[in-house]
Amino acid sequence: MSVERTLLVTGGTGTFGHAVTGRALAMDFGEVRIFSRDERKQDDMRRRFADPRVKFYLGDVRDERALKDAMNGVNVVFHAAALKQVPSCEFFPIEAVRTNTIGAENTLNAAIAAGVSRVIVLSTDKAVYPINAMGMSKALMEKLAVAKSRVAGVSTVICCTRYGNVMASRGSVVPLFIRQILAGAPLTVTDPNMTRFMMSIDGAVDLVFWAFDHGNPGDTFVQKAPAATIETLALAMKRAFGAANPVSVIGTRHGEKLYETLLTREEMAVAEDMGDYYRVPADGRDLNYGLYFDTGRRDVSAQEDYNSHNTRRLSVDELAAMLESLDIVKRALRGEQVEEL
Repeated sequence: MSVERTLLVTGGTGTFGHAVTGRALAMDFGEVRIFSRDERKQDDMRRRFADPRVKFYLGDVRDERALKDAMNGVNVVFHAAALKQVPSCEFFPIEAVRTNTIGAENTLNAAIAAGVSRVIVLSTDKAVYPINAMGMSKALMEKLAVAKSRVAGVSTVICCTRYGNVMASRGSVVPLFIRQILAGAPLTVTDPNMTRFMMSIDGAVDLVFWAFDHGNPGDTFVQKAPAATIETLALAMKRAFGAANPVSVIGTRHGEKLYETLLTREEMAVAEDMGDYYRVPADGRDLNYGLYFDTGRRDVSAQEDYNSHNTRRLSVDELAAMLESLDIVKRALRGEQVEEL
């Protein structure tokens, strides 16, 4: 990638934004623009990077006018802005729609109008067979991205990435477990048998750059990832810290699934295995209803979803080793004050 490239990251002050900014600067991007609505987080990030190539744009993805200003001269967009907390979105579902769905529509419209060459939108396993407002709003975002890709074509290549739990991201259970361990409190587990895909923030960044390098219009990419039960995660946290905190089962929270799915069986039937990743091409059907109702597909019936119950399971030792590699865990083990990004 040449130094002339300008990258815009929406929601850029979050965990992903910090990680991808560091990666982009190391790759010699000429400019990295951080678009977000939180001026304090922008100031914290400005102090952390202290690099003149990082520029900050204050605005909300709900406001297409602000996005148009930020898009001027941009080559690449990573759309990470989102409301991510399942309980919050359950109580305020229209807010999830306004940010996660309409915000994505605004971002894509602004990118196409500005002639951006590539847009990668970040989605979640909760968008697959969604049962909560957060997942539903993200599922609609994916549909919008694929629909827009048909219009934009190769002028603005729009791709999706979809991934599971990013360990130690803002609002995830790892920082909560750390606080509970340090306070000597019980580790609160919803359902010990609940499984989640486990992914590092570096893995999330790798996935987005893989989509950037290999994506065709409307493609969806997922990274193959191991999973673990929540009980295994709690035990691995205790092992990493040498802690004796008890584990308290509090029950499933509103809107939570027993397991998450990264690819439906319909997607698995057409997915291209790319080694560490799956690529799902855009659905090429149109409004010829016969393709929906008159003709079925035997290959779909033979497929199984790709979910956190049937992928490889991590042991306590394997997961403890992954946890010990996280910066937030390293800082906590050194006795430093721990804050989420």
